[in-house]
Amino acid sequence: MTQPMLLTRRDDVFITGELLSRSLSQPDLAREKLAIQDLAASMVDDPDRVLPRFVELAMELTGGTSAGLSLLEERPAPGVFRWHNVCGALKAFEGATTPRHHSPCGVTLDEASPVLTRHAERIYAWISDASIVVPEVLLVPLYLGGKDPLGTLWIVSDEDGHFNGAHARCATELATFVGIALRMTRAESQLRQALDKQQTIAREMSHRVKNLFALANSMIRFGLKSARDKEDLAAGLSGRLHALASAHTLVLASEEDSAVTDLAALIRSIVEPHEMAGEGALSRFSLTGPTLACAASAVSGMALVFNELATNATKYGALTSEAGHVAIDWHQEGEDVVLRWTETGGAPIEAEPARHGFGTRLLDSTIVRQLKGTFTHDWLSGGVVVTITIPAGILAVQS
Repeated sequence: MTQPMLLTRRDDVFITGELLSRSLSQPDLAREKLAIQDLAASMVDDPDRVLPRFVELAMELTGGTSAGLSLLEERPAPGVFRWHNVCGALKAFEGATTPRHHSPCGVTLDEASPVLTRHAERIYAWISDASIVVPEVLLVPLYLGGKDPLGTLWIVSDEDGHFNGAHARCATELATFVGIALRMTRAESQLRQALDKQQTIAREMSHRVKNLFALANSMIRFGLKSARDKEDLAAGLSGRLHALASAHTLVLASEEDSAVTDLAALIRSIVEPHEMAGEGALSRFSLTGPTLACAASAVSGMALVFNELATNATKYGALTSEAGHVAIDWHQEGEDVVLRWTETGGAPIEAEPARHGFGTRLLDSTIVRQLKGTFTHDWLSGGVVVTITIPAGILAVQS
């Protein structure tokens, strides 16, 4: 940080007290009123013009030769002021930065009131290094609604003894109005963002409900064709609806906590009801694979897939035997995620089933059509192996 030149006393530079001792200029109240109306119109019609217009009006009403805003950037510490909306003689310095704790702007925020300086270049080397001469500078703090410090308005005069208390009052009133206007604009923007988010959520929920109805309709239609009797139909529908409910619960929980749905947690919630009574938690299932954040759009489909595989294993495959076991593993290969369902310990498989029922059609509609993936069945004598390949960009949340 540049150190101040100690040849000049600070009291010779900071002369705020003279604002009270100097003769007051005659205020032009009508002009000030028009300036406020001008700023109000900008706030309504073009909010981005509020700050630059504020600087222009402040310079005109106080008779300055240049003006600008030093807006506070607190990070990285200890922070800097960056010059914005500079007009007049110093316009070329737009975007310049000055230190938070070694500048007249910093003093103005610390004192939370107008400050007047005379030839500040005498103690601030960064001003003199830029070959800037500032006979007088009037600085006024700027807050968002009188609360959060935004920075300072500074107005330069090329004449000694120019600014007085009337100028300070006028600039302060403009700054107060602008602070309130900016806070109102920010509140309006936040409200608009909240409404947009609410509409997005409503559209997403509508989309999900439609998808759930479509899935339920599909399960009923195909279930009627493949069920042996009404009890078989009821059991199948109950299991699939339970899987959808579990998936929906996981999605809602992850959204409320700003978290994600972990693939392993999803699979566990689906296969857990297929455990045999009295066995240890998930003892008949083993899950192996890296942590994978499952996209919300894929959760319902994956829940149906694993519920169908677990149901088939319980009715026809490995889980019909007390020694049966299912190993589920997954890994990433290039741009795809490969999942494998391997059954062992059930009755020996003599041949591939001659007829494929609703379960195969469900896998096809879910994996191929919805998730844009592929799947294969390998009917080994020791148990079926189902290999599923899904594009990582569809299955997983991208970081």
